[in-house]
Amino acid sequence: MALIRPYGDTLNDGKIQLSFTLPLPCDALGEETAKAFAHKMGIENVSVVHSEALSEGYSYYIVYGTLTHQVDPTSLTVTEVETTAMSKEAIEAYIDTHFDRDLVFIGASTGTDAHTVGIDAIMNMKGYSGHYGLERYKHIKAINLGSQVDNETLLSEALKHQADVILISQTVTQKDVHIQNLTAFIELLEAENVRDDFIVIIGGARINHALAKELGYDAGFGPKKFAFDVASFAVLALHEKKKVN
Repeated sequence: MALIRPYGDTLNDGKIQLSFTLPLPCDALGEETAKAFAHKMGIENVSVVHSEALSEGYSYYIVYGTLTHQVDPTSLTVTEVETTAMSKEAIEAYIDTHFDRDLVFIGASTGTDAHTVGIDAIMNMKGYSGHYGLERYKHIKAINLGSQVDNETLLSEALKHQADVILISQTVTQKDVHIQNLTAFIELLEAENVRDDFIVIIGGARINHALAKELGYDAGFGPKKFAFDVASFAVLALHEKKKVN
């Protein structure tokens, strides 16, 4: 057992800060309600360190206190992408060695998602944070369809361009709309009997590998991942699929 708690000043002191909104006016009752919620979460010595009115009947709080709960990290199971990330140059060399043609990556922000920051960071030549996007990779043809692309259009374009890899970005959603949309795309692939024709990868601020596998995708990448992370997984998965077939 290796039980730990968060800490702010000294190790395992349990100090924690959290913020939330309540459907109450910003007044003394609102502050007491915020404290009550914190107590129910196992936080003691609660202080409201900030409160403000958002709109009529709604208020925002930041509370600080001591968390009583403990967690043993060694008891937890984490699902991660197991592929070791390669550099851009290593990926290019891998494709040159193991494939007799260029690979086609097609991507989009799908459904109602109008944000392209995520898919652009992975696909556009400029990339993000000093890491080039897939458009700059030798032996990769990168096709970025942009935002608000419906599932049927993405599949149609993937088939038209004979894509090897489909990349889907889901940046901002409410009420788990991204889950519904991502599930619908896998169901569409299965209905058309083409699920095994592609390596299908999802990414976004609320995406992780465990969620991706649960929804039927090959991999999922969250924040702080770059084109080389995605491409490393994709080319190795494609090569493994080629060996199996």
